[in-house]
Amino acid sequence: MTNEYAAKVLQAVRDLAPTIAARGAELDEARRLPADLLGELKAAGCFRMFLPRSHGGYDVDLRTGMDVLETLARADGATGWTVMLGSESPPLFALLSRERFDAVYASGPDVIIAGAFNAQGEAHATEGGYRVTGRWGFASGCQHADWLFGNCVIMDGGRPRMGAGGDVPEMRGMLFPAGEVRILDTWSVLGLRGTGSHDIAVEGAFCPAENSVDIFQGQPSVPGPSFVAPVQHFVLHMGAVAVGIAQGALDDAVTLATSGKKRLYARAELAGSPVFQVHLGRAEMSVRAARALLRDTADEFWDACVNNPGAAMAMAPRISGALAWVTEVAARAVDACYNAGGGGAARNASSLQRRFRDIHTFSQHAAAAEGWFGQAGAALLGRPTGYWT
Repeated sequence: MTNEYAAKVLQAVRDLAPTIAARGAELDEARRLPADLLGELKAAGCFRMFLPRSHGGYDVDLRTGMDVLETLARADGATGWTVMLGSESPPLFALLSRERFDAVYASGPDVIIAGAFNAQGEAHATEGGYRVTGRWGFASGCQHADWLFGNCVIMDGGRPRMGAGGDVPEMRGMLFPAGEVRILDTWSVLGLRGTGSHDIAVEGAFCPAENSVDIFQGQPSVPGPSFVAPVQHFVLHMGAVAVGIAQGALDDAVTLATSGKKRLYARAELAGSPVFQVHLGRAEMSVRAARALLRDTADEFWDACVNNPGAAMAMAPRISGALAWVTEVAARAVDACYNAGGGGAARNASSLQRRFRDIHTFSQHAAAAEGWFGQAGAALLGRPTGYWT
């Protein structure tokens, strides 16, 4: 479902990429996206690209969105990651009723939500909604978000309310206007520093029932392939960011080598080293393979979202397995580029050092854990996966 807006947003981020890359150290220092850069990303259409045209969005296809996110992450990992999460806002809001979705976007298309998927809060059922207390970590982009959410265990009479199966507590995401949520300055980390992924917290806050959603099993109120299986879209978007970080490291390694870099005690320049050439070639092939797997999986998934939503949902274990593999491959490629950079790559001013920190912080995310290979294997064997379906 490509359209004229797909080309527009992709060209806009390509034009922004050199400026973003030059600001990497600034983003690390600020630990967030600067306001002017955020404005440029909004103007480019990054946060409305998955929103329907009916609401002022661009309604771009999955592959275009992945290309946009890879381009941004190639320039700067934190920017790619933060935009990736902010761009997921329409599918998350679509889990509300259609009336509430329309109200959220009544004032414009660039509405951003941030929050946490882990159920680190309690929501006590009360008249008209829930009383919510919780603290959630890793709320990327929370400082510029319009809405914040936290997933919660539903409590009834002081005890967890069990879900339909009777063995797992019921969970719902609670959405709040950003001004009703505290942001706790906790984001002092190895990499992806510019994402501003601080903790957020509420205590006894009231959330109307109409502002709560079932994140993993909820049904969208908005039609269209971008709203089928939103978690799987998110996983593929994450993979695009990982590939972008790795491609950025390859770019840095080539630039370094062709600038006449010579490792200490080496006889020849880096570019003339057969060993370096082997490592660089292997890294490039690895990144190409990761990108190819993601694109092939995304194309199959998108086709299912358009033509057979049930089949799209069934792809969940394989999509998550793909992200785990892509992350491993991307990290190895970045490691090879970082190692080739020698002592200079260890300096804070080195973009290679930033790529190294970013991909290894990325790899700690639960969605990229190697355990997802087991889910993919179980699905292949016809065994229960325990996945959200």
